[in-house]
Amino acid sequence: MEKLGLVLEGGGIRGAYTAGALEWLKDNNVKFDYYVGISSGAAYLSFYLEDRVEVAHKMATYYTCQKDVVGLKALLRCGHYVDYQRVFEEDMRKKEGMNVDKIISENLPMEVGCYDLAQGKTIYFNAEQLDREMKIIRGACALPIASAVVDVNGYRLMDGGITKMIPIERALEQNCTKCLVITTKPKDYVRKPSSKIVCWLMKLIYRECPQMAEDYKVRHLNYYKQRKIIDDMCEKGDAINIYPSKTLKVSRWKGDPATCEELYQLGYSDMEKQKDQIFALLQNGE
Repeated sequence: MEKLGLVLEGGGIRGAYTAGALEWLKDNNVKFDYYVGISSGAAYLSFYLEDRVEVAHKMATYYTCQKDVVGLKALLRCGHYVDYQRVFEEDMRKKEGMNVDKIISENLPMEVGCYDLAQGKTIYFNAEQLDREMKIIRGACALPIASAVVDVNGYRLMDGGITKMIPIERALEQNCTKCLVITTKPKDYVRKPSSKIVCWLMKLIYRECPQMAEDYKVRHLNYYKQRKIIDDMCEKGDAINIYPSKTLKVSRWKGDPATCEELYQLGYSDMEKQKDQIFALLQNGE
C-alpha cells in the first residue's frame, strides 16, 4: 500500500514560494496521507491545512516584508533582529484570526519540526501536540541568533532547519513511499559550511545547549544528505521535487512585497507547469 507524503523545506522569506505552491494544491484539491514542514514550511503548512491560504498570501507578501519586523527597529523593540512574535501574535492571530483549531480537532496527519534546546535535537510535533496559541509553529520558524527562543510546555524551541532543512527523512520514517517535495532553493544550490564566527556565536548565545553549535558545524553535510535522498527518490520515480525555476533576489530574512509576490506566483506557476507529473505521482500512489 502506497503512502503519499508532502514535504516542505523552510527558507524564511523564501517561503513565499512554498505558500504559492500550496495555493495550487488547494485549488486542485490535492490531498496527502502525511504532511511535514520545517521552519516557514511549517507555518505555511498549518495555514494550508486550516484552509487559510489567503492568510498565507498576506504573511508571505506583506506581514513578513514590513520594514520594522526585521532590522534595527525590531532589535530596539524586542531585542532580536527578527520579531516573529509580532508577526504571529499581532498580525496572524489578532488581525487575521489565525489558529490551528481544525488541525487539532480533526487530528490531521501532519507534523512540524523544531529544534529543542532542552534536548539538543530536532523533534516533531503532531496535530495532537500543537497548542492553540501557535507557539510551537512560531518556534518552528525561530531563526538561530536572529530570533527569540520560544518556550512552550517545557520545550525551548527554534528552527528545526538546524539539522533537518528538508524533512524527507521524517517522511520516510513515517512510511511514506511517494513524496512531493517543495524546496525554496534551486536544485543546484550550494550550501557552504557555517562560518567560524557563526559557530562561535552559537556557542556563546546558546551555552545551555552546546550540541546546537556542533549540529550547526555539520549543517551543510546534513543538507546534502537530504538532497541525495530526494534526488535518488526522484530518479526512481518515487518523488517529485518542485523548486524555483528562476532566481529572485530574496534573502532568508528580507524581501520587498513586489518580489515576494513574484516568488509566490512563481510557486503557483511552477506547480502548474508540472501538474501532469504531479497527478501521475498521485495516481501511482493510490
